[in-house]
Amino acid sequence: MIRLRRAFRGGTVGVRFTLLYAVVFLVSGAALLGLTVLLAGGVSQTQQAPGGTATVDNVPERVRALEEELAAVHAEQNRQLLVGALIAMIVMAVVSVLLGRALARRVLRPLRTITAATQRISADNLDRRLAVDGPSDEVKDLADTIDELLGRLETSFDAQRRFVANASHELRTPLATMRASLDVAVAKPDVPTATVVLADRMRTQLDRVDHLLDGFLVLARAQHGALADTAAVSMHDLVTAALAARPADGLTVTVDVPASVLVDGSPALLARLVGNLVDNAVVHNQPSGWISISARPLDGVAELVVETGGEVFDQGQVDRLARPFERLGAERTGSSGLGLSIVAAVAAAHGGRLTLAARECGGLRATVTLPSAAEALVAA
Repeated sequence: MIRLRRAFRGGTVGVRFTLLYAVVFLVSGAALLGLTVLLAGGVSQTQQAPGGTATVDNVPERVRALEEELAAVHAEQNRQLLVGALIAMIVMAVVSVLLGRALARRVLRPLRTITAATQRISADNLDRRLAVDGPSDEVKDLADTIDELLGRLETSFDAQRRFVANASHELRTPLATMRASLDVAVAKPDVPTATVVLADRMRTQLDRVDHLLDGFLVLARAQHGALADTAAVSMHDLVTAALAARPADGLTVTVDVPASVLVDGSPALLARLVGNLVDNAVVHNQPSGWISISARPLDGVAELVVETGGEVFDQGQVDRLARPFERLGAERTGSSGLGLSIVAAVAAAHGGRLTLAARECGGLRATVTLPSAAEALVAA
């Protein structure tokens, strides 16, 4: 009984419904069986002593034998009735569990559909809705409530992305004004040395803020939704351009990216994705370290892997690097903290994903999967 109670309280809704159906049937069957036995016993007593006044001594011997034989027949009938009822109850208990399971699945089928559809909805596709059809009942009310919640979330996310994009764009004007003012101040004759040093420091900080705003704009664009400028892009060309823009001086770079690896997506965003991976590998590396860049076509996707050596990191810390402004170690405080978060956002916008792993012997492994273009199906 205790185990049954624990299963009822701790099991799933389907198990609870099944147990509820079985318990209700068993209780009803037991009550019906008890009533049947009670009525059968009453009828037997009535037939054995009709009127309640006849005694065995007042009837002939032959009639007494017939009454005893009739009583034995009724007792055997009652026993058979009881055994048959118990067997039928056991069989029906098993059948009730099976039928209860089937009924529970049928009743919970709309809830499973809603759960599966809700799990497929994320921050990148909040425009999707459950749109459950059917009668106006509790299940449809739940689905409509979830749709309304998704609508409010979509409005909130869109407002946040527009704010980030607009604020990043509007801040470029005062930054340009400040940079021009510094240039004018330094260009004057007989400028003190302290002013020149201060101007250089201010330019460095302004460049950093400008880089940060550029990262905000790319992040907002990657998270905005559908991509309009999609095309087949060569992963080999993207890696070559990224290495040319960020020379890996003093580092050993190994590149294994076949020209046949093509991805389908926005050329500008994909170039930023590869560029951020290469920049992260070059900047956050050890002196005389190494970088390994490889790519290969898989079933419907292209996989890009960028590995670096270095110190051993905790996987829990590495998992947080895809979040904005997350860094590893004090040596990374000079970065904007948006590089890998932009990579993750661009990959998600293309239907791919970024996976970060701490290498056992030190360093990081960044793996990006992106949908392949049609031309990538042709082997090199």
